[in-house]
Amino acid sequence: MTKSHTDILADLSLGKITDYVDHYTPTLLQAVPRSLGRQTLGISDADLPFVGQDIWHGYELSWLNAKGKPMVALATFVVPVDSANLIESKSFKLYLNSFNQSRFADLGQVYQALQQDLSACAGKPVQVSLHNVSEIMAFQATWIPGICLDELDISVDQYQYDASLLALDPNRDRVDEKLHSHLLKSNCLITSQPDWASIYIHYRGPALSHEALLKYLISFRSHNEFHEQCVERIYTDLWRFAKPEFLAVYARYTRRGGLDINPLRSSEPYQAPNIRLSRQ
Repeated sequence: MTKSHTDILADLSLGKITDYVDHYTPTLLQAVPRSLGRQTLGISDADLPFVGQDIWHGYELSWLNAKGKPMVALATFVVPVDSANLIESKSFKLYLNSFNQSRFADLGQVYQALQQDLSACAGKPVQVSLHNVSEIMAFQATWIPGICLDELDISVDQYQYDASLLALDPNRDRVDEKLHSHLLKSNCLITSQPDWASIYIHYRGPALSHEALLKYLISFRSHNEFHEQCVERIYTDLWRFAKPEFLAVYARYTRRGGLDINPLRSSEPYQAPNIRLSRQ
């Protein structure tokens, strides 16, 4: 890691005691260059091996209307994978909190502020959708499609990231299958706080050993990395190991500080299944 990257991480509010500002302050947002994690994977921003996006959901968005009356909404934010920066999650939370005691003329003004500020932080246009809290279907819990790996009766003794655990299934040829697990856990790169997720993998190509794949996913249990970087690591490992014709990796992380993040990486444009889990 270069000194500049070290300095970037040291300057983040993450892991530090922070004042909670309740008046609109766009400068609270902090950007982390995606190149920080991608360099360790041998990925160039100029030649990405995947497409995708980071889908955030905000559950604690509130502001004051022109008369001073509190308003609330749910929000969805979609950050493109080819943006220069990811948006650091604690700064995102602090930024959203800064709306709490700020007056906005109408919902359109709130939307405009969010879209403008988040796009400036990411370095590319960020899609923003605001939802009425009564829109139950927009945030309805659903199932993950495909085979769940979690009932496999395996012995595990590796909790440090280990890509060498991956293996092909000698009893199967090429497949088109959807797999998922609720056992993915990693730790925040800065604070080492646990990040919990369910992961969905859809691929076409040489059949992966389900047991080996589950052991590989569990090996992230003591690994320290940002959510987006973990998903890109999993995608890159599977792509290089199995050389599939198609691959999509989609993680649904549990909520923290009123936000959940759901990174999607795919070898081609891919409509992710409509997933929202009970843990979110």
